[in-house]
Amino acid sequence: MRPALTLSLLAAALSLAACTPASFTAPDTAAQPATPAATPAAEPAAAGAGPNDNLNAVLWVQRAAEYDAVAQTVYRAAADKLDAALTQANWDALVPDERGNAATGLPPAVVMDVDETVLDNSPYQARLVRDGASYEDTTWDLWVAEKKAKAVPGVVDFAKAAAARGVTILYISNRAEHLQAATIANLKAEGLPVKDESVFLGLGTFVADCEQNGSEKLCRRKLAGQKYRVLMQFGDQLGDFVEIVANTPKDRDGLYGEYEDWFGERWFMLPNPTYGSWEPATFNNAWDQPPGARRAAKLGSLDMAK
Repeated sequence: MRPALTLSLLAAALSLAACTPASFTAPDTAAQPATPAATPAAEPAAAGAGPNDNLNAVLWVQRAAEYDAVAQTVYRAAADKLDAALTQANWDALVPDERGNAATGLPPAVVMDVDETVLDNSPYQARLVRDGASYEDTTWDLWVAEKKAKAVPGVVDFAKAAAARGVTILYISNRAEHLQAATIANLKAEGLPVKDESVFLGLGTFVADCEQNGSEKLCRRKLAGQKYRVLMQFGDQLGDFVEIVANTPKDRDGLYGEYEDWFGERWFMLPNPTYGSWEPATFNNAWDQPPGARRAAKLGSLDMAK
């Protein structure tokens, strides 16, 4: 791994993308200073923007054959598990605390995050890098409305193979509910199976007797479990699979260690170096700090082998 890429992976992404609108993973945009208007792509000023920690990460997603290879590997490995998952009655990808009811007799489904798991939003990230901008709800909503996100490599073949076996694809996304129509249109345009509107469980989905905490997906996973036997889960962040109670490096490592055996079997992680809850964990989730202080904390988290 090149040193510059390592820096963008660990120091990264002062500009965040929209699948992380709240909770541990994104700043309170209402409390942030307004972002200047985006500079048109043709303007020379854009090329003169200051260094951006996210440049190499976004470039890797868009231009590296290695990114495509990793994503394809994940989805092909998952496809190889489909038949076993269907035939084993006790196979369930929800942790016991989130299952809440017997899965026996329920129709099969797989749970998929949308952003950077099914749809590639790197063009939105690229615009932020170009313009020296940060994630904002307004610019994100405009991007979603364009319906230009491409499918992550390998996902269409996997999803079609699952649907052909009678498996429902559920999209549990932190895209807000008001983005449902544009998201479903984008999914369909990319060839993803969408049974009906009910399979999109966006941020703000009402779940009876369950209180949602920020952008955590706990309640929506429970809702999926009430109706389906969940064979597999797909995501690009730990919180796509299980609730993150304390977003600290130590607790995140412990959570991964607890469910390590689930990955590659029932849980499948997609690569996303451009943003995620891993970043604020390095600066104690303190988005109110100045950017320089956050960056210093991230640099301080690097392993120098000393």
